[in-house]
Amino acid sequence: MNEPLKRINKYLSEVGYCSRREADKLIEAGRVTVNGNVPEKGTKLSPDDKVYVDGELVENTKNKFTYLAFNKPIGIVCTTDTRVEKNNIIDYINYHKRIFPIGRLDKPSEGLILLTDDGDIVNKILRASNNHEKEYIVTVDKPISQTFVERMSKGIYLEELKQTTKPCIVKKLSSNKFKIILTQGLNRQIRRMCSHLNYEVQTLRRIRIMNIKLDIPVGKFRELSKEEYRELSKLISDSTKEFKPKTVKRKR
Repeated sequence: MNEPLKRINKYLSEVGYCSRREADKLIEAGRVTVNGNVPEKGTKLSPDDKVYVDGELVENTKNKFTYLAFNKPIGIVCTTDTRVEKNNIIDYINYHKRIFPIGRLDKPSEGLILLTDDGDIVNKILRASNNHEKEYIVTVDKPISQTFVERMSKGIYLEELKQTTKPCIVKKLSSNKFKIILTQGLNRQIRRMCSHLNYEVQTLRRIRIMNIKLDIPVGKFRELSKEEYRELSKLISDSTKEFKPKTVKRKR
């Protein structure tokens, strides 16, 4: 029986080169070739096709996946494009094998981010529809009101993204500090939510992704323990890797 054809982005993900999202960016930039030809984003591969990125053959050389927890410092950018951004996460960690971040933390933020060479796990963790928790500690520029807590918790319509944030857990910790637990990851979501309510974020630190807690100094990384990985695998066992479009109605 012939092997089914496979999209390029899925192939690059499964062999541990990068996530599907990063693969699409490489293809769009013209950095990927198949048998010497520049492919389109949706091109499918046969088992005999040879894939190159920046002129180098991509092969499945993984024997064991790597899963790292990293405490990202402020100023480091979560990108694998080391040619464009000098303060990138890949050069900062300088790991001995190719890995890529699962999701993002913006440049002014710090805290926990996971990195891996297992492309299959990325979408399962990132899809908002899978309801995987991420926890943050945030300080803002003025005292937090009960109205702020309630409105943040219920969800806020972000005009610039044309989307309403999902309900979340918000708890006031001190006058200017709160904890927030999200199950989605819109671009600069917490900062946008706060800005909508006329608050400005001063510091933002992620302290947990699902069952993985931040327990290392800023700028350091560690491998996930076997217990952490087993629990993580259980949490994503029923998760989908595919995007399911969902219409979000504007709150009135």
